Amino acid sequence: MTLQEMYYGTQKNLRVTRKVMRNGRQEQIQETLPIDIKPGWKSGTRIKFTEKGDETPTTIAADIIFTVEQKPHPQFERDGNDLIKTVTVDLNEALLGTSFSVYTLDGKAMDVKVDEIISPSYVKILPGEGMPMSKTPGARGDLKIKFNIRFPKALSAEQQRGLQSILAGVTY
Repeated sequence: MTLQEMYYGTQKNLRVTRKVMRNGRQEQIQETLPIDIKPGWKSGTRIKFTEKGDETPTTIAADIIFTVEQKPHPQFERDGNDLIKTVTVDLNEALLGTSFSVYTLDGKAMDVKVDEIISPSYVKILPGEGMPMSKTPGARGDLKIKFNIRFPKALSAEQQRGLQSILAGVTY
């Protein structure tokens, strides 16, 4: 399933071929099984179709169990009900603050302002902008923005001296 399908919910129809007993003979039939994917379902969610598997003269039809798996998304990772997006900022933005727009999974543009120093472990949280919670209608996880800090490729001797003097009294 795509992340969008798991976000909005969808219906999938899966065709299965199974063996059934008819008039004392085993026949092969094709059947379509509808799966209603609820918003917020996670990888690993299992859907059970009772007695929709193969049957033999001595056994009743087995159950069919499908397990939902999420395909990778190009912009978001999923962590439970939270979504994680990585944004690249330059070193000067990481030190001095920055603002940017980020699009949520449902296409909404959000303006984000960061006034704090962005360290490599810093995470900006946008509450309620993550995945729907399947067991709590109307509730959503968070959108967590992680940062990839882009460093300069080179500094001149003058730039190095300037940085040394500026950063000399900084507390870490």
